[in-house]
Amino acid sequence: MYYGYGYGMGYHFDWTIILVLIGALVSGIASINVNRTYSKYSRVGNYRGLTSNQVAEHILHAAGIYDVRIERVRGNLTDHYSPKEKVLRLSDAVYGRTSVAAIGVAAHECGHAIQHQEDYAPLRMRSASVPLASIGSWVSWPVIVIGLLIGSTPIAQVGIFLFTFVVLFQLITLPVEFDASARALRILEQDRILEGEEHRGATKVLKAAAMTYVAALFTTIMQLLRLVLLVNGRSRDD
Repeated sequence: MYYGYGYGMGYHFDWTIILVLIGALVSGIASINVNRTYSKYSRVGNYRGLTSNQVAEHILHAAGIYDVRIERVRGNLTDHYSPKEKVLRLSDAVYGRTSVAAIGVAAHECGHAIQHQEDYAPLRMRSASVPLASIGSWVSWPVIVIGLLIGSTPIAQVGIFLFTFVVLFQLITLPVEFDASARALRILEQDRILEGEEHRGATKVLKAAAMTYVAALFTTIMQLLRLVLLVNGRSRDD
């Protein structure tokens, strides 16, 4: 007896689901690691007693940036910098906190603001690729499913092509995130905001956060590989 997807008269075990499960496992491990690491260093305060807001303001002003607002946003680790609005948003777990973890995250978001000011090429590329990534995310799956249901390999391949936009967006995201963390850690050390164990703690937090982006890319690549195998398998069956 076979389980999985069916084409024509029979049913076949879809072994490619293993690729999705591997991706989900890697993503889950990365998520657990970043939450555990952040939780650990959120209980470690900086010796100068500075808040994340103060550190963010210092970094921005030191870089000659005075037109970026710092706001509070709801959620946990929902911190982000909005280039269009020129707003640096810090989550409830970061805003106003004095922990090493909070300062590391705030400094990372400042890194994005500095990238924007310097017209950092990968950041510009990521911003430009957002519309294509959105189209790929929303349209690719319906197109692929329709192609498989009506037995049209070319239509399914169009869906796969659209899905590659999502992969490319996540690939471009990696250098943007790694560079922002590198900038943050360098500034925190040079300005002696965090030193010794405190700086090492912030480094661990930002590295753990960066690995979630690596895991997301890996998971998406596994999904893409699965789609290619499914569509190619259907093509051979036809």
